[in-house]
Amino acid sequence: MESCNHTKRTQWMIKALCEQLSNTEPYSNILSDAYIKELFDTAPLHDIGKVGIPDSILLKPGKLTFEEFEIMKQHTTYGINALKYEVAEDRIPSFVKTAIECIGGHHEKYDGSGYPKGLKGEEIPLPGRLMAIVDVYDALISKRVYKPAFKHEEALLLIKTEKGKHFDPSLVDAFLAIEEQIKEIAIKYTQE
Repeated sequence: MESCNHTKRTQWMIKALCEQLSNTEPYSNILSDAYIKELFDTAPLHDIGKVGIPDSILLKPGKLTFEEFEIMKQHTTYGINALKYEVAEDRIPSFVKTAIECIGGHHEKYDGSGYPKGLKGEEIPLPGRLMAIVDVYDALISKRVYKPAFKHEEALLLIKTEKGKHFDPSLVDAFLAIEEQIKEIAIKYTQE
């Protein structure tokens, strides 16, 4: 059930973040209603590649070893490969391309220290940069087998600290501008 709630929370958080960004340049030219809907619809696929990761790693109650983390990192590549399976690049539908950008970019970091490709700044497709911030926020505020839940304020502090490092600075600013809305989404989809 928690995995389902994570999916709902991140989906609605992406929508809220996109709506906030759509009021500012340069995003007002990018985030049309149709594109926001596509991002909302594809966000639940961001971790689809985890089906290829052994449960012994996914459900491990403690810190992952280096080797286990290397296996865990493969979930992005597994997800991309599953959606691209035997489809020519020019025949991939827009919806699938957006999902692939979300899957492949949500563990990249703005400073280039992420994975799977070590992309930096705006080399990271917008869907990946968006998912990165909402995925990390939700992971922080959620209890997991390996950690307790952080309070909303603690999660925001970490996101602020990672502005320009892990996260796109303009996305952090937009996220912080709607932090009460984000908190409400988190509460709503934790109680259901």
